[in-house]
Amino acid sequence: MDYRQARSYMEEISGYGSVLGLSNMQQLLERLNHPEQELSIIHVAGTNGKGSVVSYLSTIYGEAGYRVGRYVSPTICKYRERIQINNRYIEKSDFAEGVTLLQGIIEQMVAEGLPHPTPFEVETALALWYYKRHNCDLVILECGLGGGEDATNAIEKKICTVFASISRDHMGILGDSLEEIARTKAGIMAKGIPAVSMTQEPRVEQVLRQEAMKKGAEFVEADVTKAIERESNLEKQIFSYGDYENLELTLAGEHQINNAVLALKVIETMEKKGFVVSREAIYQGFSKTKWTGRFTTIHKNPRIIIDGAHNEDAAKKLAKLVKQQLGGKKIIFLMGVFKDKEYEKIVKETASLASQIITFTIPDNERALSAMELAYTVRDYNENVTAADSMKEALEMALLLAGKDDVILAFGSLSFLGRLMELMEDMKKKNKPIGV
Repeated sequence: MDYRQARSYMEEISGYGSVLGLSNMQQLLERLNHPEQELSIIHVAGTNGKGSVVSYLSTIYGEAGYRVGRYVSPTICKYRERIQINNRYIEKSDFAEGVTLLQGIIEQMVAEGLPHPTPFEVETALALWYYKRHNCDLVILECGLGGGEDATNAIEKKICTVFASISRDHMGILGDSLEEIARTKAGIMAKGIPAVSMTQEPRVEQVLRQEAMKKGAEFVEADVTKAIERESNLEKQIFSYGDYENLELTLAGEHQINNAVLALKVIETMEKKGFVVSREAIYQGFSKTKWTGRFTTIHKNPRIIIDGAHNEDAAKKLAKLVKQQLGGKKIIFLMGVFKDKEYEKIVKETASLASQIITFTIPDNERALSAMELAYTVRDYNENVTAADSMKEALEMALLLAGKDDVILAFGSLSFLGRLMELMEDMKKKNKPIGV
């Protein structure tokens, strides 16, 4: 099949949803002759920030001259973005060839009475096949949902496990308490393999340390409290940590400094395994790291910012960043969320910061909370709220309300940010005025 047909096939199997467990993934890898066993894999888990950590690591190691596979999900801009080598998306020809190979394997599995793999399992298998085919020196693998039972944990050979910030999300699936969620995510740890974690809440850290001890894994903490912020604005922030003075990031927020410190500790830990990185590569890698949807400005005058805050912890971090960087500005929120999220807690943390809030229903997703129901929730915290009929209408309303010095902030879920960017590009192509 060609690329178009391969994408259609992936759409066709989307109905198989998301299922935790390793058996299907193990079957796929076995029938692919275990590409993961010939790869050096850094496995990254967490609730918030794991995508940023993956971005920092992959960019820095790329600057150091390594061929680096990078696997992330979900993606915002392009479907192929989830499978990359040195920041280049998987080629369409490779995607088509890999999906064709996997389709044959899946048909055989189903004929044998085995369950049909989920799209995420197929994508993960495809990524590992692709990285092996192109002889990656290192693979930075972002965990999907959870940890121990996540499809990515079917890999037997990993050289490091990494833990970004762990907080409450996906309760009922990962666990009803913070300790249970931490224990689930700790499932990616492996015997004799270092587990590197940023400074966590005490009860989370206790669980991670306990699980590391059980599995015979060295526990390494990246002490984010030792980072010193030197400069911070909407365009960049500069910080120092240990022997590193004036490291520059393009990603905004104190939490991004924490993510960068975690990446530094991983790099330090991996040097013992022969993955040496120069100071120049670290400085260059941090300054070149881009990660769309993390307080990203996509337009100026008015400034339009998109952010993937979709749970309580991320909302708290977003609120702090808004107060620090946008104090005194008129801010208009565009909000779309999923009904299975703790959306009232997101609203509670953020709603008072906006002069106007426009809600919309995330398009083409059965998990979407209706714009009207979200508006009802917002009204308890901010009376200046309007439910739009569509995301396009919400954007147009916000642009009518915003002056050139005002800010439009769109957040609530990563899933709609790409669509919003497409709407903006469409307006530009049609020469429609954006703002006043």
